[in-house]
Amino acid sequence: MVQIKTDGMSDEKDQYDYSYILTAFEAALGAGKAIMNVYANTIHVDYKEDKSPLTQADIASQDIIADLFDDMDIPMLSEESEQASAEERRTWSECIIVDPLDGTKEFIKRNGEFTVNIAHVRNGVPESGVIYVPASDKLYFGIRDKGAWLLENASEIGLHNSYHDFFKLAKELPVQQPPQAFTIVGSRSHASPETDAYVKEMEAKHGQVDFIPAGSSLKFCLVAEGKAHAYPRFAPTMEWDTAAGQAILEAAGGSVVVWPSHSPLRYNRADLLNPWFLATR
Repeated sequence: MVQIKTDGMSDEKDQYDYSYILTAFEAALGAGKAIMNVYANTIHVDYKEDKSPLTQADIASQDIIADLFDDMDIPMLSEESEQASAEERRTWSECIIVDPLDGTKEFIKRNGEFTVNIAHVRNGVPESGVIYVPASDKLYFGIRDKGAWLLENASEIGLHNSYHDFFKLAKELPVQQPPQAFTIVGSRSHASPETDAYVKEMEAKHGQVDFIPAGSSLKFCLVAEGKAHAYPRFAPTMEWDTAAGQAILEAAGGSVVVWPSHSPLRYNRADLLNPWFLATR
């Protein structure tokens, strides 16, 4: 059992400040509620300069998360906020990396495969991550070197319990052994020829290969749960798409490496566009 410390103090046995992840719990659930309020009604879609969609749910989620972290004196890097310059970000030893609505295309399609992603990053390394799936009310979270967990019915549990209790009420990840057939999870909306080639390579190596399409950061969650062996991403992503998922998967015993160099995937880089990567367990 993880001993929760929320006062920013630490001892030799516990070096993580849990106030970051406890705030992330509150922020993710609050953002998820706002997202589902939009989901239940008419979704108005605008488009950003890069032609990616933007809804009122993205903005509402961003506002809730930013407000809750505002008093913590830590910079935030978010898809839906103005980005600090690379020169300014070089001075950050730590930051919060947020995607207030990951999988906006899936949200618009109303298929339930969208998430709220919140990560705490220190010196480029994801220290903790929270991914909330509003449509299924599942909360995934992890802390480097301490473990990762899945809490189902998270909003209902949150109404009646302290956020501290999430650790003892959640299931530790992974929740199952990986399937007998080598299983790959991949993007539902962003396939690539290189990913197809990886699938064929695994078929040659393992024989039967099953493929699970999924949206948003749910792909990291499926690998962390033990439902899939690998998530190859050989197509563009941004830091806010992956930081929380990497934190959770690595805390669950998996790995995320740059492909094909196998070097660690790090954050708050000058270029926020991720290289290709491979997530496995």
